[in-house]
This record gives sequence, C-alpha cells and structure tokens, in this order.
Amino acid sequence: MKVQFTETVLRDANQSLIATRMPIDDFLPILEKMDQAGYYSLECWGGATFDSCLRYLNEDPWERLRKIKSVVKNTKLQMLLRGQNMLGYKHYPDDVVRAFIRKAVENGIDIIRIFDALNDLRNIEVAVDEAVKCGAHVQGAVSYTTSPIHTLENYVELAKNMEKMGCHSICIKDMAGIMGPQEAYDLVSAIKKAVKLPIVLHTHSTTGLGPMTLLKAVEAGATTIDTAISCLSGGTAQPATESMHYGLKQMGYDSGLNEKLLKEINDFFRPIKAKFEESGQLTTYVLGTETDALVYQVPGGMLSNLISQLKGLGASDKLNDVLAEVPKVRADLGYPPLVTPSSQMVGVQATQNVLMGERYKTVTKEIQAYLRGEYGRAPGEINKDLQKKVLGDEQPITCRFADLLEPMMEKTAKELGSKAKNEEDVLSYIAFPQVAEKFFEAREEKERNTVKYTIKEI
Repeated sequence: MKVQFTETVLRDANQSLIATRMPIDDFLPILEKMDQAGYYSLECWGGATFDSCLRYLNEDPWERLRKIKSVVKNTKLQMLLRGQNMLGYKHYPDDVVRAFIRKAVENGIDIIRIFDALNDLRNIEVAVDEAVKCGAHVQGAVSYTTSPIHTLENYVELAKNMEKMGCHSICIKDMAGIMGPQEAYDLVSAIKKAVKLPIVLHTHSTTGLGPMTLLKAVEAGATTIDTAISCLSGGTAQPATESMHYGLKQMGYDSGLNEKLLKEINDFFRPIKAKFEESGQLTTYVLGTETDALVYQVPGGMLSNLISQLKGLGASDKLNDVLAEVPKVRADLGYPPLVTPSSQMVGVQATQNVLMGERYKTVTKEIQAYLRGEYGRAPGEINKDLQKKVLGDEQPITCRFADLLEPMMEKTAKELGSKAKNEEDVLSYIAFPQVAEKFFEAREEKERNTVKYTIKEI
C-alpha cells in the first residue's frame, strides 16, 4: 500500500511556528536533498509566505519561488491559494486572480491547493478554472471546522461539487488541528465513496490529535498526508514526517521516503530552529499541546501571530481572555471556519472586544465588509443585532462579490509605470500596495548603490 507525503517545513510549519519568518537563505542549501528524499510535494509558497517575504524579509516572493524551482527538479512544488482572496485579505477582481495563477505556474508551481474560508464555492470557481487551463494540478480544499451547522453530508457535498468543477484531488483542510481520528476516518470514508479523486488530509498537532488523525485518514483511504520534518513539527505545526513514516511503514505502507536523507534534512534544520528559539520568535507555547483549541479552534499561524501582536501591545496577559472571546465572535458571524482571512478577522475583533472592555464597541472594517457579504455567504445565520448595528438599513450583498469588482491589472500597471519591472510586480502591489511599494523603493536603492559600487571599482 502506498501513501504519499507533502513536506510543509518551507511553508505551513514555518508559518505556524515562527510566523513565516524563515528567509530563503536559511533553507536554500538543503533543497537539493529535499528534492531527492522522495516527497510527493514540497509546500513552499502561498499562504502567508508572500506577505512575509515583502513585509519582513525584504525578499521578492516571485524570486524566492524561481530560486526554489531552479534547484527542485524532481519533486512537485505546491502552494496554498485563498481563492478569490489569492494571498491577501480581501476579494480581488477575476483578471487579477487569473493573472496571479498564470504567473504562479509560469514561475514554478505544480500543485495549487485552493480553498475559500467560508466554503463558498463561488469564491474558488475562477481560480479553479484558470489553474486547470494553466496545466496545474488543482487541489480543491474543504475548510474543516465543527459547529452546530457543519455536518458530514455538507462536507461530502462540497467535495462532489469540487470534482464537478474540475479539481484533480480533494484536500480536507483541518487548519486548527481539531479533527479527531474517528472524524477523519468517517469523513475520508464518506468522501471516498462520493468522489473518484485522491484525498489529502492536512491537520496540525495543536491539540495532540494530529498523528492519530493522519493514521486513521490513511486507513480510510487518504492517499497523501501533510507532515513537517521533526525538529520543526508538532505544536501548531504538522505531525513529524519521520514519525509518521516510521509508524506507517510498520503497518505495511510504502511512503517512498529515504530515511537517510530525512535525517540529513532534520539535522540541517536543527540550528535554524535554535536560532529562532534564541531570538524569541519560536516560543514554547506554540510547541506545546493545547487541548483548549478544541473549544477556541484557533489555527497555528493565527495563534503565533496573536501571541506576537499581544506582546507588542503589552497585553500578553490577555491571551486567554482573547481566546475565550474568539468562539463567541465566530458564533455571531455564522460560524465561519477559522482560516485566513476569517481567522485574522475574528482574532482581531476578539482582541478589540477584550482590550476595550466592551463587545463591538468598535467593529473592524474587515468585519463590516464580512457583514455586508463581501467575503461570500456565511455558513450559518449571522447575529441580526450585530448586522443591524453595522449596516443599519443597508442590505447585504447576495451575489458573488467579485462580480461587482472592476478589472485592475491594466489600470494598476499604468499607475505604477516604471516602478513595476514586470507583471509579477503589479500583482505584488495589488495584493499588498504599501508593503510592495516600500519593497520596490528599497530594491531600487539597492540597485543604485550596486551600480555606484561597480563604477567605483572599475
């Protein structure tokens, strides 16, 4: 029996444990061995990597992808895309979404995992269509959560509709590590009966359930699991690659992984982990087991960022109060799965509610947009009093919000002029305007200094 492994250390483990602060120079030397280790794919792009490259690492995310692709020749490169949100925190026009996917594939992406935070499939249809046209492997992702309104039948229906849309595989995306082993077995079994596509399971170790959940998913027929190399696994990241390989091998599964290379990869990342521990960016909190997450459902990347933000505000002592407020805000919003961007929106609003000492004293502009229907159809019923407070007599949007958006690519390219060197720059700017502009300025300054230095040398 065969089971495939997707390695997450370059993206989701990095994002969940250290808020995506690992620069490419840290892992570039090990890429060749990772390419030879027998992984099905390397998740290396998308999610929060794009934002972090520009905002914190002074890296061009497109150049990062090209560098990875120049080394990784045998293993598929994988990214996470938030449907109509792409890699940002709002919906973008269809021309932008199509251009982004086209450029992602051109620059080296093989597999695009596409999801919508609300499981509103209207928000992934354009992304799926373009990714299929570009020849990528399209992995439709069901955002998993638990609530009074989320049922097995509901998830199966989503998977069936993703198959009809043209997806090549289905991922069950348990972003908060709240899926138990029996839930995994039941859900994978049900989806496997309903669709003919390969099934992937993505979870986190936050609650301690991760390894058991992956094991039962494989027993139920999942073809691929997401894991992280052991020194950067566990906690809010994924279960350990080596441990899952070892356990599944004993049970008669063949992963195709090279154990000698896995050890070399893990040994390589050990000092990198130590560096982030010394800097305080990797905390014992995110590496621990938090069974309370079964209640508050906060995903790994959100938790590490929440801790960082509260620390910056001098309010670290309020973390437990904020976590207790999260499920209350989520219920008010109709139980959205807590995955980007809804996780950040709920987290920020919960933080404001706690720090201000009054619920919804102020409502963030993102929550206002959510209540207007700009993020799509809420899974459940929204708190009518909250909606009335924010919208007044305004009626929420019921159509696909992107249908109301004007094309942006051509207009933005003209506005940027020579600041944008290529279409990739235009896309970076559309996703993160202020951050990208600062990056462009810094890049130009660096190029000017390089030219001056070269002339001086001559």
